[in-house]
Amino acid sequence: MWFLKRADGMSLEAFRDWWLSRHAHDVARHQAPHLLRYVVNVRRDDSGLGGRPADDHEWDGVAEQWFADEAAYNAVYDGGPSPTRGDTLAHTSRFARLVVTEHEFTSLNGAS
Repeated sequence: MWFLKRADGMSLEAFRDWWLSRHAHDVARHQAPHLLRYVVNVRRDDSGLGGRPADDHEWDGVAEQWFADEAAYNAVYDGGPSPTRGDTLAHTSRFARLVVTEHEFTSLNGAS
């Protein structure tokens, strides 16, 4: 998972447009065939939702990259300079990687 904060002075709308219209397609193209699934989650206005909206958001989006195994991940990230890194640096003020192991809970209604 990658957490991204948009570049200083960039609107959330411009960030969303860059990521969904251009960057996501570049990532998918450059990381194929190793990337099984790529999900982009861009922050939206939460003021109309229940609960207390955040005053300031640490991140503006999260990308989920799915790989079959560590070898597929390493094929993407151990191969030298990334063709999408410069584009990411130009449109974000910071980003962070979080490598996770997924644990899916299929029975959420209390039944086993």
